[in-house]
Amino acid sequence: MKNRFTATALIASAAAAALLLTGCVAGENQPAAEPASSADAAGIVTQGGTLNIDFATYNPLSLVIKEKGWLEEALADQDITVNWVQSAGSNKANEALRANAIDVGSTAGSAALLARSNGSPIQVIDIYSQPEWAALVVPAGSDIGSVDDLKGKQIAATQGTDPYFFLLQSLEEAGLSLDDVTVQNLQHADGWAALQNGSVDAWAGLDPIMAGAEAAGAELAYRNVDFNSYGFLNATESFITEKPDVAQTVVDVYEHARAWALENEEETAQILADVAGLDLAVATKVITERSNLGVDNVPGAAQVKVLTTIGPIFVETGDVLDQGKVDDALDTIVNDTFATRADPTIVE
Repeated sequence: MKNRFTATALIASAAAAALLLTGCVAGENQPAAEPASSADAAGIVTQGGTLNIDFATYNPLSLVIKEKGWLEEALADQDITVNWVQSAGSNKANEALRANAIDVGSTAGSAALLARSNGSPIQVIDIYSQPEWAALVVPAGSDIGSVDDLKGKQIAATQGTDPYFFLLQSLEEAGLSLDDVTVQNLQHADGWAALQNGSVDAWAGLDPIMAGAEAAGAELAYRNVDFNSYGFLNATESFITEKPDVAQTVVDVYEHARAWALENEEETAQILADVAGLDLAVATKVITERSNLGVDNVPGAAQVKVLTTIGPIFVETGDVLDQGKVDDALDTIVNDTFATRADPTIVE
């Protein structure tokens, strides 16, 4: 099946536009730094140093960029070394961003909002996908056929990630709460392992691991694309302010990768299969059916609308102190200047 978006539509959209884990660490809950815009990059040329950036199997564009060496090529004249760090989940990417272990990291929009609401100084600078990457997974032959059936059950989920928030929204929709279930906080791969060995009754799954689970016989007990938030490419405010030219280069290369991936779905799926250890058929399903790489890359109202729905859940569950912090995060998390001026032709 072909992706429902095309590279032509993407380029047209880009041309028309050419116009976010709880906890406090040093620097959190401080006034946000005045964010740099890509216009500021015109007067700054960073020389030397290292760009620390993540790659993640839930962000296929990051895998393509790493495989092709496009960032290294684009930053060669500035003598900037590219250090790739793997993120096992949005929560891990957020931890690395807060610790300044990476400058740019991949998360679900919900996870980025949670981090920003708790003082992490990050902003979304590009949208890498609009996926249906989370669902509720059960073993083959399970008696769980709906969210209602989860009452009293053990569920694996990675707190601070989209599948976790998918679970919370699903429970709320069914008139249930966290008090009605037992959640085991496990990293995504460990959640799938727990489902396989019977330690849990259900798993809030994440692609591409979830697609592999399906291929192994697991079933998706509940799906709802509206409960999935966008794929956010986030950067620390210090990186945006100090190295806006490098931030612009990152976004430029991402947009080149998007157009390439949409035109080369088979190779993109092969790259995902190789990195994630998936059968090619499973990786192809992730890329062509559930990743939606053809989304408009400029962060803005569409993402804020989704996050505005998710935000109050953070307060209800105690993950954020009050709604005011969520509102402040919603007002400050988007930095659209780099994506608006993205130039995919930076890569020759």
